[in-house]
Amino acid sequence: MMDSGVGGLTVLLAAQQALPQERFVYVGDTARMPYGSKLASDVVSFSQEIANFLINNYDIKLLVIACNTASACALPILAKELNIPIIGVIDGGARAAVQQSKNQKIGLIATQGTVNSGKYQAEIKQLNPDLTVIAQAEPEFVTLVESDQANNPAYQALIDQHLAIFVRQGVDTLVLGCTHFPLLGQMIQQAVGDQVTLIDPSFETANDIKKYLSQHKMLASQDLISEPNRYFTTGNCATFTQIASKWLQPTEPLVVAHLAIKHDAAQEYLEEVVCPD
Repeated sequence: MMDSGVGGLTVLLAAQQALPQERFVYVGDTARMPYGSKLASDVVSFSQEIANFLINNYDIKLLVIACNTASACALPILAKELNIPIIGVIDGGARAAVQQSKNQKIGLIATQGTVNSGKYQAEIKQLNPDLTVIAQAEPEFVTLVESDQANNPAYQALIDQHLAIFVRQGVDTLVLGCTHFPLLGQMIQQAVGDQVTLIDPSFETANDIKKYLSQHKMLASQDLISEPNRYFTTGNCATFTQIASKWLQPTEPLVVAHLAIKHDAAQEYLEEVVCPD
């Protein structure tokens, strides 16, 4: 499972709850976050590097792109390049929003890259052409989460101001189109009101993972449950561990390793090293 940082932990938690017998390897590319403001070609390159690291070192059976921007930009390319199944987060989020909306007005908050890609809007419109989608980029929300300020009441006024457009437009459903945003769920709900249903794509994504593994007879057996999950970050190990421990609430301390971004004459690649901090 890969993400630009800690946001994908929302997908990881949902997947762990749905599939407790599976073992996960998580890579948070915090050194290069946010992906939403990067060129699409850069997001593709970063995603290729992470996918290659996971495949070459852990023989993964399925790749989950737990990042909306990477799902929009990189998933179609990786699906052609890699010989393993890949699941993203956009399809499930769009599907859940269409099923939930009653007044046919759906809001979308995401990174600039996800909004600009139009993938959410297109997927929602494909499912129901009569729906109206109001999309807005919220890069500051990503920064709040990555700086461990999620649910800090000092930022409620900022969130209220940013989301006022959705209240004025009367949306009844709001898609949290960045996996960081569910970590701000309480503050977002307060900003838009209880009449608006928040769509967290992580739950649909976890269901998609479980369904795929079951249909293809790829579910792990119970004897793997003793193996630990693995966590990697390209950024600060201590910061990542602090945030991940808060949200995952593990029964044992997380073991987080550092991925160094290396360069040679031909390419950029990731290499596991001892945490520098």
